[in-house]
Amino acid sequence: MLTLHHGRPLDANGQPDNAGRLEKEIRTYDLLDRLGVEYDRVDHEAAMTMEVCEAIDTALGATICKNLFLCNRQETDFYLLMMPGDKKFKTKDLSKQLGVARLSFANEAFMEEFLDITPGSVSVLGLMNDREGRVRLVIDRDVLEGEWIGCHPCINTSSIRMKTADLRGKIIPAMGHEPTVVSLPRYEE
Repeated sequence: MLTLHHGRPLDANGQPDNAGRLEKEIRTYDLLDRLGVEYDRVDHEAAMTMEVCEAIDTALGATICKNLFLCNRQETDFYLLMMPGDKKFKTKDLSKQLGVARLSFANEAFMEEFLDITPGSVSVLGLMNDREGRVRLVIDRDVLEGEWIGCHPCINTSSIRMKTADLRGKIIPAMGHEPTVVSLPRYEE
């Protein structure tokens, strides 16, 4: 059973407990705390199956959105797309709205270099590590309609939820990545 915790991991004395946590996860909590963003957290096994993701979503009371790291054919332009997990992704839809040549999934080496994250841990919060602005943030409008947004704190063994308003009003501006909002179609299976 997954347990919902408020805020970062704490020890018995109420002090930050970084034991067993990667530096990139700690930086995520530091950023959220510095910005005064309230968030809830669930620790779990690596989220690699839909069943694990569904259990996490239930514990959080929020749906973790799908985060895709994409690039153009020349690997010179990079994009982080946030979209609902239940929407099917077709590159042609996004490429057309952005006015760019067809996009594809970017090499994980770029993901690690620009965002300090690995496959399975892709998160909007990784943009805090993109100080040179190499990655363009793209958000499907449907993601912004919910009260809560769920994502990983740059590692896929924890998940957090925060208010969508805090993401838009505090976190994204602090990371310096003005989002491009798109409306991706919903396809019937």
